[in-house]
Amino acid sequence: MYPKTYVIDTSVYLTDHTSINNFGKSDIIVPLKVLEEIDKHKKRQDSVGNNARSIIRSFDSLRENGNLQDGVSLGDKRGNLYVKGYDSNYIPDDLDRKNADHIIIATALTLRETEPERDVILVTRDIQLRVICDSLGLACEGYNSDQVVETADGLYDGLTEFYVEDRIIEDFYAKQPVFIDDTITDGVPLYNNQFIMMKSDFDEKKTALAFFDWYDKPIRHIVDNKNGIWGVIPRNKEQRFALDMLMNPEIPLVSVVGKAGCGKSLLCLAAGLEQVLSPESTYKRLIVARPVQPMGKDIGFLPGDLKDKLLPWLMPIQDNLQFLMGDDKTALELYVEKGTIEIEALTYIRGRSIANAYILIDEAQNLSAHEIKTIITRVGENTKIVFTGDIDQIDNVYVDATSNGLSYVVEKMKDQYVAGHITLKKGERSILASIASKIL
Repeated sequence: MYPKTYVIDTSVYLTDHTSINNFGKSDIIVPLKVLEEIDKHKKRQDSVGNNARSIIRSFDSLRENGNLQDGVSLGDKRGNLYVKGYDSNYIPDDLDRKNADHIIIATALTLRETEPERDVILVTRDIQLRVICDSLGLACEGYNSDQVVETADGLYDGLTEFYVEDRIIEDFYAKQPVFIDDTITDGVPLYNNQFIMMKSDFDEKKTALAFFDWYDKPIRHIVDNKNGIWGVIPRNKEQRFALDMLMNPEIPLVSVVGKAGCGKSLLCLAAGLEQVLSPESTYKRLIVARPVQPMGKDIGFLPGDLKDKLLPWLMPIQDNLQFLMGDDKTALELYVEKGTIEIEALTYIRGRSIANAYILIDEAQNLSAHEIKTIITRVGENTKIVFTGDIDQIDNVYVDATSNGLSYVVEKMKDQYVAGHITLKKGERSILASIASKIL
């Protein structure tokens, strides 16, 4: 009896070019149609294109060891890799015979029928493909090697609440050094640069907001930004937490997650302007970028030069910057011309080394884990990088709420002293926007 045999879908290779190494001693089947589909993506200038090129090189390297149709060993303690075609007779009549997904399913069905000794399982990230497989009685599994949390609700939010003795809150407000340990939090672990809300066990209405650096340091008060930063006044405790981190030069990586209208982009831009344009500036440049990812149907090629082509994608950033400058478009254009403010697409960040800058990456939920890593590794000395996004508004078909780059950086960096995170939970754009985000 063979071990499990996995038929790998195109979507898996386009998100993880190392996936063929993750199936142990099992054999891997690459449908011919998958090779064709991968080839269509190899010229893309993003992580999908990079994965396509990388897996093609891997297949070519394996080809040197033998005939892929007959099977080539993947190495010690691993199975073999085969490239297989399909028999059109195994495509159900109800399915389109020219559809790539259906051909991949037919490849798995052909293998199951012609080699019944194999336990054939189709592996894909495509939900619809898994539904079709289930309806046909074909074993199918998802591929979640880059999933950092089980569900979106399990994402680290940067804030924890717990009850403490009343005297601890009294000492804290009296500016006495207060240390937090596991006995106080009932064993709940805390992370570097985490915000805490202490509630009195005597009167739960008596609370204190604090910043937890680490167990060997006393918790500190949140920096008072009630008067606002660059004209933006925090409206709730999460926004106060966000500004505290954004204005803290000792935290070079900050992530802010929140639904539409929670104020994340405006807060982060205001903090950037304050630290770049004020007389006591910390950084020399403000760089604002976002992925070029359309919402809804793409409108096709755009006329004009590079600046003209990028304008529709970057307009939300420009709108916020212009608002923060009192609708003074001339002043904004002047800063842009001087290079003090840079507004650009993420496409061109690879290869750069950025020092002495405040970097804001907006709509980061549309990035992959690989793209996030590429961006962070561009950061030089005296640079702060901020990621914002809403994991419920993902336009990239190759990531989801549990595997996108923003979720990835939040979870992977939460225990690092150089990083901080907060999730904004309350909408502040308008009453209408808040209601719409909840019920629509």
